[in-house]
Order: sequence, then structure tokens, then C-alpha cells
Amino acid sequence: MRRHEVTDDGQGRPPEAALMTIGAFARLSRLSAKALRRYDELGLLRPALVDPVNGYRYYGRAQARTARLVAWLRRIGMPLARITEVIALDAGAAATAIRGYWAQVEAETAVRRDLATFLIDQLSTEEAMTQVGTLGIRYAARTDTGAVRETNQDAAYAGARLLAVADGFGEGGAGASTAAIDALKPVVRAAVPAAELLNILHDAAERAARAVRDAVAGSGAPDESGTTLTAMVWTGAQLGLVHIGDSRAYLLRGGELFRITHDHSLVQSMIDDGSLTEEEAASHPQRALLLKALSGGGQDGSGPAEGSGPDLGVRDARAGDRYLLCSDGLSAVVDGRELAGVLAAADGPGTAVRELVALAGAAGAPDNVACAVADVVSL
Repeated sequence: MRRHEVTDDGQGRPPEAALMTIGAFARLSRLSAKALRRYDELGLLRPALVDPVNGYRYYGRAQARTARLVAWLRRIGMPLARITEVIALDAGAAATAIRGYWAQVEAETAVRRDLATFLIDQLSTEEAMTQVGTLGIRYAARTDTGAVRETNQDAAYAGARLLAVADGFGEGGAGASTAAIDALKPVVRAAVPAAELLNILHDAAERAARAVRDAVAGSGAPDESGTTLTAMVWTGAQLGLVHIGDSRAYLLRGGELFRITHDHSLVQSMIDDGSLTEEEAASHPQRALLLKALSGGGQDGSGPAEGSGPDLGVRDARAGDRYLLCSDGLSAVVDGRELAGVLAAADGPGTAVRELVALAGAAGAPDNVACAVADVVSL
């Protein structure tokens, strides 16, 4: 509520008689006067009136509910800008907004939990810090323009230390996707020590973001051009993950397919907050709208806001694991059961990528397709 001045309450009483002092309101709302002054300074809860002479703050009784809501939202860590939006909504819309925020927090917490587990394992013993890998990977990658698009803006790469797919968008999308993957190759050219994996992933994400900005700017394409990026770096014992956008990474282990990335898309956020089902998301008119990507306009997720950058993760590898990285040209038209069937039956990564592209073609291939497959094998 904005500050305003009242000269009369309509019954001949001064405004202070119709409102509450900050002390009385603090008791009603069960917040301290200090907290209320802080909320006023932050713009979260303005007094109903500020006396122009002495600066005293006065509040309406109905503001107590908003005050308590602000306090609880602060306790769960919601950013100030988002709280301002939530308290302006009606009860039902506010509940949906809070549900969506918490789903995002849980997704980001899961990523941080995996990183914490990795750090604990690495620091527990000196042996772990100097671990020598006894595993290797076999790999293959493939892209296809599809049946509808005139050009291919997807890129894919598979090598001894790097797997990557990128799905470009906008007029400069083809250059952006290629630049993102090319930027990763020098970072992993040498063997990657397990203890340095997190630093290498962070550096790789920053290099890719800069490369996309430079590629889009150099091509004269609009700032809206950019790319998704999902990449895995091989250490010999672990796979480090860099992920932003809606390209995906899957793991086939023990005959079961697991999706190990979380889409940064509007429809995924709606699935998370319960306002959309997986089935409804498949036909949603804004299913391609991304909330995070690497872009030429600087909206690359590398800014200071927590959780706004690429997801970074680390996974322990096991002999027999099969990993799939793919653009939504595959995942949007082929369901998980079909993906699992092809991955489980293919006799090697080369066969797998050929059959996956063919599967997308059989489904109409309305978009470009990119995929990379890697098998973890004992040396």
C-alpha cells in the first residue's frame, strides 16, 4: 500500500484514531516495529499513513495479514522482487506463485545437493582426490535437419572427454550452437582431474556464454538469437554436467531410463507448480518458450542472481551405463519408453544415434534433431 495523507476519517476524527500506531500494529501482526520499519524501507509493506510533521507510521488493521505473509515469504528465502509480486495477487494466484517458487527452489537444491555430495567424496580421503579412472567411454553423435526446417541450427559433438548438444534459435542460432560447443573443446582438451572438475565446469560455462555472445554479435543477428547447451565432461571416473535450456541428458542404467536434467522452460515450471500435466505440456502453445538459455543479448544465465546460470552437476559413472544427450527435436516427439527401448537394444553408440534420429523422423521430425550417446566401459 502506498503512503498517503489523510486529514479526516469521515467521522470528524483525526486519521490516527482510524489507524493503528506502529507499536499497536506490531502487536497485532506479531512482528517487531524494527521489522515493520525495514519492510517499509524495502517497499514490501508501506504504512497506510505517515504523519507529515513527526514522521510517525500508521497502519490499517487489514494490513496485518499482508505483514505476516511478507514475513513468512522472507523466511522461505523468496527474493524481495518476487515477494512484491506475490502480495499483489489474490489468494489463489498467490498460492500458485508460491508453489511455483518452491518447485524451483527444490530443483536448484537438488543440483546443489549433488555438488555437495561430490565435494564431500572428493575431500574425504587423499585417495579420492588422486583417484585414477579405470573406466572409459565409447561415443557417437549425429544431427539431422528434420522434415520441416530448411536449415539445421542444432549441433552435436562426441569425443573422448566431451559430449555436447546445443539447440540454436533465432536468426543466429546455427552459429550460436556451434560456438557454444566449440568453446568447450579447449577446456577439456587435456585429461580432467576429478578434483578440478567443478572449476572446469564453471570455466566451460563462462566460455560458452561469451562465445555465444560474440558469435551472435559478429553475425549481425538479433540479440534474441542464442542456444541451449547440455554437455558432459569425462574425467575417467565421473561425468560433469553443464546444462541450460531444454535440451536433455538421460541415463540408461540397469535397463531403466532416468532423465538427469531439468528443463529451463515455461511448461516445465508449470508442471513443477502443478498447473500443467506432462500430457498437457506436450501440446501447450508456449512449450518452446525458454526461461534460461545462452543468448546474444546477454541473458545468458551468467549474471549474479543465484540459480540463474547453467546447472552444474557431477555423476559417478558405472560400467554398463549408457548416456544420451539430445535436443528437443527428439525428446518432444519421442516418449521415454521409446527412447529407452532403442537405447537398450542398440549394439553401440553409433547404432543408437542412427536409430534415434530415425525414430524422430518416423514421428514427423518437425524440428532439427541432435543427439550424442556414450557407453561407459571397463578398460
